[in-house]
Amino acid sequence: MTVKECYDAMGGNYADVESRLRKEERIQKFLLRVLNDTSYELLCTSMKDRNMPEAFRAAHTIKGICQNLSLDKLFKSADCLAELLRNREEYGEDLEPAMAQVTEDYQMTIECIKKLQ
Repeated sequence: MTVKECYDAMGGNYADVESRLRKEERIQKFLLRVLNDTSYELLCTSMKDRNMPEAFRAAHTIKGICQNLSLDKLFKSADCLAELLRNREEYGEDLEPAMAQVTEDYQMTIECIKKLQ
């Protein structure tokens, strides 16, 4: 799988990231670093523990990583969740669909990136 094919499969914007990072090798290097990022695990733990400020921080970090790498599909779901968590102190059932979407998009993104290794 090429990096462009990976972006197509995971709903990313290859042309956008290529305009910033310029080289496929550089894009791949940063994509592979996503596999070592622990923000998603922190998000899951924080949601389970009902720690809304920490969950917001994790969702916001995921959103930032995705924005920088033009991982548009995951960016959109992480952005939605981050906005629901912003300045929030208590857990609510309204968070569950947004978290489920982040989980789905995250897993699909990670699976696509793993195919680059």
